[in-house]
Amino acid sequence: MDNDEVLALFDRQMRETSPPDGPAARVERAGRVVRQTGPDPAWNGILWSGLDEACADREIAEQVRHFTTLGREFEWKLYAHDTPGDLGGRLRAAGFTAEPAEALMVAETKDQLGTTELPDGVELVPVTDTAGVALMAAVHEQAFGDDASRIARRMELQLAEAPDTLVAVMAVADGVPVCAARMELIPGTEFAGLWGGGTAEAWRGRGIYRALVSYRARVAAERGYRFLQVDASDRSEPILRRLGFARLSTTTPYVYQP
Repeated sequence: MDNDEVLALFDRQMRETSPPDGPAARVERAGRVVRQTGPDPAWNGILWSGLDEACADREIAEQVRHFTTLGREFEWKLYAHDTPGDLGGRLRAAGFTAEPAEALMVAETKDQLGTTELPDGVELVPVTDTAGVALMAAVHEQAFGDDASRIARRMELQLAEAPDTLVAVMAVADGVPVCAARMELIPGTEFAGLWGGGTAEAWRGRGIYRALVSYRARVAAERGYRFLQVDASDRSEPILRRLGFARLSTTTPYVYQP
């Protein structure tokens, strides 16, 4: 895998020309940025920008005006290779708050198809209804310590209106969910996005996270997606490196609240 070529492909397909990632949302080019706008629980934010020092502050102000007029919090998804080099500082000066940076990790789907042995008593269970989504949200909150209600609402909407764009799965131990993960499949792209993967603390280090990666990779391969993409936390990145994922860039969410 040529990392530079794959990063350029990712920028083009998943950022600059990406279709909406869920029902009711729309993606549009506005000036020198590409943004997604949609009603709750849709993600609102900036997918891509092609800025320079002369226009950056003006474009930032215009996006703040757009989303503030709608009364919506939004995220400027900044990548380390975006320009100008001081864009992060300009966003902070405009009132954005930076959240923890994550590593953009990518692997070829075909290299992640191996099966992983699960601990005794653990099985993988697909999530296809609202009851399963509620269980997933509970595992997410236990693993990550944050509120998963918005994720749950978005998943319910996808399952109802665009089920082919979402794959969700839980690892269940003796009837109790201990890990949950999902995969976003955006039509017309070659990248399947892996999200979640949070494991209850008592079950970490036992191969469950790896098993969920393999499960989703097999589904992605069946549906023709060439790459798997993860925005990896510091905790997930070492595991993904051992699995063969390459770090292509760093992404930092800059959040603006009206």
